[in-house]
Amino acid sequence: MKRFNLSDWSLDHKSLVWYFMVVFTLFGVFSYVNLGREEDPSFTIKTMVVQAYWPGASVPEMTRQVTDRIEKKLQELPNLDFTRNLTRPGVTTVFVNLRNDTRAADVDGTWVRVRNLISDIRGELPDGVVGPFFNDDFGDVYGNIYALTADGFTPRQLRDYAEDIRTRILSVDNVGKVEIIGAEDEVIYLEFSPRQLAAYGLDEKAVLTTLAEQNAVNPSGTIETGSERVSVRVTGEFRSEKSLEAVNLRVNGRFFRLSDVAKISRGYADPPTELFRYNGEPAVAIAIGMKAGANLLKFGEALRAEMVGIEAELPIGIAVHQVADQPALVEKAVSGFTQALFEAIAIVLLVSFVSLGLRAGVVVALSIPLVLAITFMVMETSAISLQRVSLGALIIALGLLVDDAMIAVEMMIARLEKGDSLRKAATAVYTSTAFPMLTGTLVTVAGFIPVGLNSSMAGEFTFTMFVVIAVSLVISWIVAVVFTPLIGVTVLPAKLKHQKTEKTRFARGFERLLVAGLRHRFIVIGLTLFAFGASLYGLTHVQQQFFPDSDRSELIVDFTLPQNAAIEETGRVIARFEKDMLAGNDGVDHWSSYVGRGAVRFLLTFDQEPAAPYFGQIVVVTRDEETRDRLKAEFSDYLRRTFPGVDSFVRLLEIGPPVGRPVAYRLSGPDIEGVRDAAGRLAAVVATNAHVDNIVTDWGEPGRVVKVDVMQDKARLLGVSSQDISNALYGIIGGATVTKIRDDIYQIDVIGRAVSEERNSIETLKNLQLASQTGSSVPLAAVANLRYEMEQPVVWSRNRLPTVTVKAARADATQADTIVKQLKPAIDDFAATLPAGYKVTTAGSAEESQKAMAPIVAVVPLMIFVMLTVLMIQLQSFSRLILVVAVAPLALIGVVAALLPTGAPLGFVAILGVLALIGILIRNSVILVDQIERLRAEGVPAWNAVIEATDHRFRPIVLTALAASLGLIPIASEVFWQPMAFAMIGGILVGTALTLIFLPALYVTWFRIREEKAGPPAENPIT
Repeated sequence: MKRFNLSDWSLDHKSLVWYFMVVFTLFGVFSYVNLGREEDPSFTIKTMVVQAYWPGASVPEMTRQVTDRIEKKLQELPNLDFTRNLTRPGVTTVFVNLRNDTRAADVDGTWVRVRNLISDIRGELPDGVVGPFFNDDFGDVYGNIYALTADGFTPRQLRDYAEDIRTRILSVDNVGKVEIIGAEDEVIYLEFSPRQLAAYGLDEKAVLTTLAEQNAVNPSGTIETGSERVSVRVTGEFRSEKSLEAVNLRVNGRFFRLSDVAKISRGYADPPTELFRYNGEPAVAIAIGMKAGANLLKFGEALRAEMVGIEAELPIGIAVHQVADQPALVEKAVSGFTQALFEAIAIVLLVSFVSLGLRAGVVVALSIPLVLAITFMVMETSAISLQRVSLGALIIALGLLVDDAMIAVEMMIARLEKGDSLRKAATAVYTSTAFPMLTGTLVTVAGFIPVGLNSSMAGEFTFTMFVVIAVSLVISWIVAVVFTPLIGVTVLPAKLKHQKTEKTRFARGFERLLVAGLRHRFIVIGLTLFAFGASLYGLTHVQQQFFPDSDRSELIVDFTLPQNAAIEETGRVIARFEKDMLAGNDGVDHWSSYVGRGAVRFLLTFDQEPAAPYFGQIVVVTRDEETRDRLKAEFSDYLRRTFPGVDSFVRLLEIGPPVGRPVAYRLSGPDIEGVRDAAGRLAAVVATNAHVDNIVTDWGEPGRVVKVDVMQDKARLLGVSSQDISNALYGIIGGATVTKIRDDIYQIDVIGRAVSEERNSIETLKNLQLASQTGSSVPLAAVANLRYEMEQPVVWSRNRLPTVTVKAARADATQADTIVKQLKPAIDDFAATLPAGYKVTTAGSAEESQKAMAPIVAVVPLMIFVMLTVLMIQLQSFSRLILVVAVAPLALIGVVAALLPTGAPLGFVAILGVLALIGILIRNSVILVDQIERLRAEGVPAWNAVIEATDHRFRPIVLTALAASLGLIPIASEVFWQPMAFAMIGGILVGTALTLIFLPALYVTWFRIREEKAGPPAENPIT
């Protein structure tokens, strides 16, 4: 019975196959146009923020009574990795981090579980705790940011325009969240003099309570008249600060005008919680997100069109500035990536035409775009966008998929030269090469299994590499056995003369080299093993890297002042840097400054910092990459000289999951003082390495607090409680919110506090008059002593243990992993000196790299099993299986030979490329061994079969290697792909040589084949 032949079926259904070829091509073009565009692939931020407030609580009280209860409950989460907590007086911020192997689809459900768990313990939290509140949108990206500046307008007017613009933007299709940043909150201050109130015999609390009662909104009922319902409304609420000035109050039986005992003023929150500046000018930012799954470029066009209309309607004096334009950057980035893809296609096609000739080259040239077109269709169906990883994967796949087309064309030409008809030559593609090609394809795909099954953020980031390469290679095989034979029958001539011409000099040289290798096989094997051993040693000198820095033009400048610093001081430091280094700098396009908070997440790989008065951040957009690198060095030098007491850090954006300072160690222990002291010693150990710079800790320095020691017996005697004292101090110093005035869409706080000269002096506080339960006034000094004390203003903890992170930047080109290895003996010695309960853990880039690699290492056995199973099904021989697999590890020779001279690090992506090399080399080895076995089965002597099969596979193997290597050149200059490109080029070239020389030598050695004295010449010499 005749076996089914796909190539034969294709030729029997020419019209149908041509139809599908045209349809797939057209749909592929449409899919390419419709594919989403991104700069980098998206990944899930598996972090949630839980925040709670307890006004008046100290750091130890917050830790014991609030933070610890929350974190204990969170430990019930089955997929919790760790909790990280920032505790400040009166506020706790808990970062809930899920395990790397948590599936993206399960993350939202886990956040619901977090809410339910925390709701269970609300009743256990102390009275006065506000919250907890939840932020599970921590990973939201605001890719478009506009700044509004005002000349001649008040901050309130600027905010009004920002709110109007926000409303307009929300009408744009596919718009997501729109946030306003840096808007100053209006406040009405009632500033009292506690001494004056005491002199009048007035109680501040009673005054404020009376105001709140007058401004309250309460239901007054509804009158039913039979035919209608009439609501009753009671007036009296305050409309503005003028309403407050006109208020007459009756307190303790006395009438007085509020303006007689309080200064009433309308202004802005003092101090502000956050500030935003654009190019040094006070501004308001509008941050705009996009709905998931929308087309970023189309959204960008719609948003720009709306903003043009908005700007045209704004009055003179209100200016709109583009701070971040992700669609424009993505369009530029994708254009660069697609240019690299088309250059790679051109290189591969050029190799095909030059090596195969015009007609055979046309067959390959038509097959490759068809494969890409079908791949684009699958990408659109699978919601895979065009971005850095998917386009790079297509370029990597190009060099592999061209092999299938070349093998098919080579087989057809070989059969035509033997005198077969065109149809018989075309059907031989399936009978002779289909299954070895399929085996090679599946083995190559198996090499990417660790990428596809990597559940870490890094794995999610690179997942599209697995999908695109797997899909394109499988489609390539289908095209090679279904479409390529039909194209070949149409394009190739019906007859070809049998080629018995003289071999080229190169072909004769290779055959002499091959024969010499076979005759001196033990030397070849020995030299190869020696080179492999040398490469293993050389690998120890190749630097490791997680992900490289981005090639974008932004610089991020972080300012972390002492943690008891006021926001005004943070603003002054940033303003001085703006004036000295940014204003008038020709290398700077524009900059935006955030005071009291970090920048919004304008890029998924940008790590957002918690808001704090002592923190500020500037995003500087430079003119180009060269200018960026120059300014980075200048800024770092200036900051080191000018602000020695400030933790300042100038950094680039990152590609892949964010890390921050790359060299880091965490020191945890049960005692805050012990951890802080040990962290200082740990920092000194890290400083012994010459390759680190800018060493800091994330907390440590204590700050001053005023302790009010209440003499309880005296206080009770005089009718004053600790709560009375706290409330009085809070109302005088910080200000207590009395009520709110409803003004348009805003609610303006009315805050009562002491006048500035009486709230900013400890001496004045001593003379504070307290209202006793008997109605008399009691000075604070009569019932309490005031003193200064040192207290920790900030504490970071991890898994409920106080944890200090010692962080350092790289001082030179030495990679973080190398520095960590150099420091390991010293760190281990230091850790041995720590008391029980204290430990040091490596953090930073090294930890993240290990997290990303762990799932890969776990999946490698599965990858090997799949490869071996596929190979055994094809080869069905342990001997041949060993021969085929033996070549794969030897690619390391070429990898190390390429990375060491260039200084390129072996990063996460490069390691994925090395794993892929295993499949590529095994693919060539399978087809070569299969060819040898076929010739031996046809009766060709074993020695000659090895030579003839290697001769026959020489051209397609070399051409594929050239196509794959040259095709990688366009991405070899990309910062993300460069290490992988170098590693793969070196591995492919060396692996190709080993496949053509070492594998035949190993084959004749394994099977103990000896040279025939007078063997027949090869049937298909290279010409």
